[in-house]
Amino acid sequence: MATKKMILDLDTGIDDAMAIAYALAAPDVDLIGIVSTYGNVLTPDAGTNSLKILELLGRTDIPVFLGEEHSQTTESFEVMPISAQIHGKNGIGEVELPAPSRAIETQPGVDFIIEAAHKYNSDLILVPTGPLTNLALALKKDPEVADLIGNVTIMGGALTVPGNVSPVAEANINQDPHAANDVFTSHVNLTMVGLDVTLRTLLTKKETQLWRDLDTTAGSKFADIVDYYIDVYKITSPHLGGCALHDPLAVGIALDASFSKTMDLNMFVDTTDEMWGRTIGDPGRLNEENPNVSVALNVDADFYLKRFMDYLTKLFAKN
Repeated sequence: MATKKMILDLDTGIDDAMAIAYALAAPDVDLIGIVSTYGNVLTPDAGTNSLKILELLGRTDIPVFLGEEHSQTTESFEVMPISAQIHGKNGIGEVELPAPSRAIETQPGVDFIIEAAHKYNSDLILVPTGPLTNLALALKKDPEVADLIGNVTIMGGALTVPGNVSPVAEANINQDPHAANDVFTSHVNLTMVGLDVTLRTLLTKKETQLWRDLDTTAGSKFADIVDYYIDVYKITSPHLGGCALHDPLAVGIALDASFSKTMDLNMFVDTTDEMWGRTIGDPGRLNEENPNVSVALNVDADFYLKRFMDYLTKLFAKN
């Protein structure tokens, strides 16, 4: 059986960095590239952060591409103050990492996605953990991509819980709901890993201390980066008792659907002023057969955390 190939589409902040580590450590997938987007940081900074994390983890063979720099309906993007607070102004917890020794690829990220879809077809997994602008543009440029990609697993949205930037909207969807709606209403085989499940997967300083105790550069740096994240969560979400593993959970579920319970549903994304960014069932397609979206509703958090720690700790021990 052919090994699955994965592209990450990241606005590389702290949980995105953990998503990179998870994808590198997973034995059943090849990470073939990272496309940058905007959100936690600006797109070029996301690209630089991805290069730094890959270098820290000894994987300078994986290319990094620049995606779009703002939504379909705006002409620029500014990082929200809450994002800068949660991830640090540099996106990686104000931890200093060496400047990358290589450059970002010149090929546009959207073109890389299209090219990979044609090359790998159903063996390709795409995991966007920021706004869906890049994928929406890829679908617009080449509609065939929707039927080629094996699976798209996003970190975004909220169905059974409130949003985190408004009562109805989650941050990634909120950045470009028009693009998200294009993706949700396409033929793409889509799994939505939203706040419904990511807020149930928590990391504490007990786990990051295990990384620090490895006495490796990667273990120490990741402990510093994630401890910053945990400290911010104590301020913004003290009731949780740790930091949520938003983006790495999406990678985990993309590779092993048994982590979560899902519901199949045809969905759309509301772009009205009142419900901007709401991810909800599509009334016009409720009775259509073979819904294209699987929504994660619950997660076996203990099962996932065990594998997460096993993967990342072994990876950090080698770097």
